[in-house]
Amino acid sequence: MRLLNVRPRGGVRLVLGALPLIGIALFYVMASEARHFENPNDKVLATVLQMGDAVVRMWTEVDPRTGAIPAWADTWASLSRLWIGLAIATTTTLIIGLTLGLLPVARAAFGPTIATIAVIPPIALLPILFIALGLGETAKIALIVFGVTPFMTRDLAARVAAIPEEQIIKAQTLGASTWQVALRVALPQALPRLIESVRLSLGPAWVFLISAEAIASDVGLGYRIFLVRRYLAMDVILPYVAWISLLAILHDIVLAQISKRAFPWAHPRDAT
Repeated sequence: MRLLNVRPRGGVRLVLGALPLIGIALFYVMASEARHFENPNDKVLATVLQMGDAVVRMWTEVDPRTGAIPAWADTWASLSRLWIGLAIATTTTLIIGLTLGLLPVARAAFGPTIATIAVIPPIALLPILFIALGLGETAKIALIVFGVTPFMTRDLAARVAAIPEEQIIKAQTLGASTWQVALRVALPQALPRLIESVRLSLGPAWVFLISAEAIASDVGLGYRIFLVRRYLAMDVILPYVAWISLLAILHDIVLAQISKRAFPWAHPRDAT
C-alpha cells in the first residue's frame, strides 16, 4: 500500500495529532528542569510549577489597582475587540465581495483599489489609526478590520466570480433580477467560502489585536504580555501565549463546525 493512500481516522488521527504536541511539551519540561538545576534563578525557561503558580495567581487573585481578576479582564477585553472587529470585517466582506464578484463594472472600478489596499502592511497603519482615532477601542478594532477585510474581500469576490455562468444565465432566464441572483444563486455558494476566509484570517486578526494592545492599552492579553516582559516573567507570558493559542483553536473549531453543519455539501468527507 502506498503511503499517500493511508488515511488515519478516529482515534488514530487524534493520537497522531497529539504526539508532536506531547513531544514539544516533554522537551520543554526537560529543558526547563535542566536549566533550573544549573541555575535556580533562571528566568528564561519557567518550570511547570512556576507557571502553575502564576496561572492560579492571575486567574484567582484580584488586582488591587483595578479591582478585577487580571486574566478574566484581559480575556474579555481582547475577545470583545476581536469579535467586534471580525463582525465588521465579515459584514463588509460579504457586501463588497458579492458586489465585486457579480458585477463586472464594480470589479473593474474598485478591484484595483482593493488589491492596492490589500498589499499595505496593516501594522504600518497603526500609528495613523492612533493619531486619527485616538488610543481607545476604536483604533484597535479598526486595525483588525483594515488588516483582514481586503484579503477576505478578494477571496470572496474571486469565489463569486467563479460561479459557473450557466447558473447566472438560467436564473436570469427564469426572470431573476440582479438582486435575486445575488441572494438566491451567489449568496448560498459564497457563505461557506466566507466562513473559510474568517478561519484563515483568525491568525492575522490575533496578531493585529496583540500588536495594538501592546502599544496602547490598559487591559488585554497583549497588554499583559508586554507589561510583564520587562520583569522577564516567563511564568506569566508562556501561559498567556498558550491561552491565546487555545482561544484561536476553539474559534477555528467552532467556525469549522458551523460551516460543516450549515453547508455539508461544501465539505469533502475528510475535510478538517
